[in-house]
Amino acid sequence: MGPNFISLTDPRLIKTIYSTRGNYAKSDFYSVNDVLQDGHIIQNVFSTRSNAFHAKYMRPIQKLYSMSGILSLEPLADTTISIFCRRLEELFVDRPNTCDIGDWLLYYAWDVVGEVTFSQPIGFLEEGTDINDMLVTAEKALDYFAVITQMPKLDHLLDKNPLYRLGPPSFGAAAGYCAQRMMERIQHADTHNHSQPDFLDHFLEMKKTYPDVVDNKQVIGYLLINILAGADTTAITLRAIIYYLLKNPSAMAKLYAELDAANLPLPASYDSVRNLPYLSAVLREAMRMHPAVGMIMERIVPSGGLALPDGRFVAPGTIVGMNPWVVHRNQEIFGADADRFNPDRWLKGEDEDEETYRERLKRMKDADLTFGAGNRVCLGQNLALMECNKVVATLFSRYNFGLEDPKREWNIQNSWFVRQTDIRIRITRHNKATA
Repeated sequence: MGPNFISLTDPRLIKTIYSTRGNYAKSDFYSVNDVLQDGHIIQNVFSTRSNAFHAKYMRPIQKLYSMSGILSLEPLADTTISIFCRRLEELFVDRPNTCDIGDWLLYYAWDVVGEVTFSQPIGFLEEGTDINDMLVTAEKALDYFAVITQMPKLDHLLDKNPLYRLGPPSFGAAAGYCAQRMMERIQHADTHNHSQPDFLDHFLEMKKTYPDVVDNKQVIGYLLINILAGADTTAITLRAIIYYLLKNPSAMAKLYAELDAANLPLPASYDSVRNLPYLSAVLREAMRMHPAVGMIMERIVPSGGLALPDGRFVAPGTIVGMNPWVVHRNQEIFGADADRFNPDRWLKGEDEDEETYRERLKRMKDADLTFGAGNRVCLGQNLALMECNKVVATLFSRYNFGLEDPKREWNIQNSWFVRQTDIRIRITRHNKATA
């Protein structure tokens, strides 16, 4: 891919390059996500190339992102799902209006992150539009990131220029929003309802538990990671799930049948849907077909070099990595139909014995790079899984969806995250008896 840059595709190398030991360090690709503050370059838990830095600042918050920690926030997610359904019904359900569901899934994803982080949505669903250009700024920043990461030194001329900053768009509005919410919480601690703690409550508690690591600036850093990294990727996944289901009516019919038989509470609880096999298969297949990240996740070969399975040797210091979009289409792992949306591949075949199925399933899971892998795996994967399971089960239990034009394809743009636009649909109420 470049003078010192090799793209690898063999899934057998995932556990080597993206190991839990972290001996393949991140490249300067990620330095573009550093921040220039008071003339100093400040790293964060995503951008840092240092395992020691990453471990130090992750230690206080790691348990908050375990599945048990995430499920403690489920009532807050339910609040946003209810608002989402209300707004769809007010504007689109059983009405002649068509809905660009991609936009509304983005509003939902940002608002649910706001709810679990601050106990209040940011307000995108209620407004039905961008607020303070937060969404458009995030997209422009991704566009900048995708290009400049290919030549990271340009970032010191543009974003990190100490004399005059030339770009990209600033996250000032998002940072200001986080700082304002934090100061309000500190000032009104006595009147705040602590019966349902949110992320901000937990982050402020970490200031007391880890005073040598967590201060107000670090709290804002944690909040920004939640807001900026936790919404777009979830929206991308939700768009993929709905789009592929609408493009594959037989798969959608199977999902409706499973959800109807489950008699779920609404909003659907995570406990009630986590073991629904076809829902799980749909989510896995949509994430396989359309992973949120569409560029190579770069790492640096350590001092011992890298021996490839075919006998070739990659020298120390070489930048290597894998692109989820390439690995997820590997026909040896996922079958000859790897380019087709087929949730059944995640289920046991009629003529397949249990041992063969388990081995095949393990190979596919081992090749899954949806959330990355190793010691730098996506921090918010459990939050994303909870959100997607709950909202998909709720939406397809309440509504019927149909594309405005079944022949029309969506538009996609790869700017690190592979964003989709133009998914226009019609929505009607779902009736189990006639579905």
